[in-house]
Amino acid sequence: MRPALPVLALLAACNTAGPHFRGLPATRVTVAGSVFDVRVRGDLAEALRVNSQYAPRFGPIRARAAFAMEQVSGCLVTEVRGDQALALGRLACKDRPPDWRPLLTPVSYSCTDIPQWANPRLGMTWREFECTPF
Repeated sequence: MRPALPVLALLAACNTAGPHFRGLPATRVTVAGSVFDVRVRGDLAEALRVNSQYAPRFGPIRARAAFAMEQVSGCLVTEVRGDQALALGRLACKDRPPDWRPLLTPVSYSCTDIPQWANPRLGMTWREFECTPF
């Protein structure tokens, strides 16, 4: 029974927020089959992918994570770094009031892939999505 304890401890840490976002509530956002726990602190957002997907590339995941971060924060995402499991976004929040609180209710979006590879807002190339809540 003892060897199972370390394994359980490792599994419990699989969807833990990063140090900068620890202790913040997460908003669960589903975008085109990818499920993220999004946390916002100041001008940074973290999107932790919590579902399993077979060999996802970061390009489509990055676009979905950016969309999820924008929906929770209400800000424009100007940069996304990370990998397929954890993305960190820089936010541009011009008109956000000082007492702002992130959206905390889970949201799901049905998304259609738009056949283009450029996103001039972020200066990166990836797929664009057109999403509607459901």
